[in-house]
Amino acid sequence: MIRSMTGFGRCETQIDGREITVEIKSVNHRYFEFSCRSPRGYSFVDDKLKSFINERVARGKIDVFVSIGARDDTPSEVTVNHSLVSGYLNAMKEIADTYGVENDATVVSLSRFPDVFTVHKAPEDEEKIIADVIAVTDEALKSFIAMREVEGEKMKADILSRADRILSIVGEIEERSPQTVKDYETRLLDRIRQTLEGFNVEIDEQRVLTEVAVFADKVAVAEETVRLRSHFEQLNRFMSMDQPVGRKIDFIIQEMNREANTIGSKVQDAEIAHKVVEIKGEIEKIREQIQNIE
Repeated sequence: MIRSMTGFGRCETQIDGREITVEIKSVNHRYFEFSCRSPRGYSFVDDKLKSFINERVARGKIDVFVSIGARDDTPSEVTVNHSLVSGYLNAMKEIADTYGVENDATVVSLSRFPDVFTVHKAPEDEEKIIADVIAVTDEALKSFIAMREVEGEKMKADILSRADRILSIVGEIEERSPQTVKDYETRLLDRIRQTLEGFNVEIDEQRVLTEVAVFADKVAVAEETVRLRSHFEQLNRFMSMDQPVGRKIDFIIQEMNREANTIGSKVQDAEIAHKVVEIKGEIEKIREQIQNIE
């Protein structure tokens, strides 16, 4: 199934009294690029999340935001830095004595100074936290991928519609191409007759046929149109695959554009030239869509 590289997914839940939120969003990127923002002290989940997500997402710039709340029953111990408090009190007394101001030190005012209190938490079970975060990530990833698939289906429909239009134009070129050779033969004969008018000279039909054959070979685009059709057959196969195919399709689009350019350089017919311009325009629109396919 075709997937867009743009997506968003979020899951917020509580596991064993701990609130965990995982948010995933992405934009298009040539490769898989991963960035994770997790709370301080929980960076050990980053690499696990990267591996977990990369198993199901092949391309895109992925940004993950993780919030991990503390458990309500997590034991904590708060200790007082007595030497620091003593230092603060002595300093405040010195200020009061020196400048004749009231020493209004209180427990509340002292508690506001940095590093007076130190909070000691019980060691975290890293493996349990990783498992819980992965479980939440899995749910966020489901909605993230679902969004990518919905957008991918819309892109697929647009691409196939444009592909059908291009093939229709290719058919018109194939139909018109033989007529350009006949038109050239007619113009050539007309010019020869005008040139030889008044002279008792017969037209060398064999020479004319040779000239027409050279022209026909020069403007022939059958090989290019056959290859174009082959590229679109490959495009259809890729669009039906249940795996990331964005980079493969990007290569096919380059080949399509190369064939269109070759046709454009060969043709000497204004009508076909306009059709080639239309083909290149549609190919460019497909190329723009492909840039956002995983």
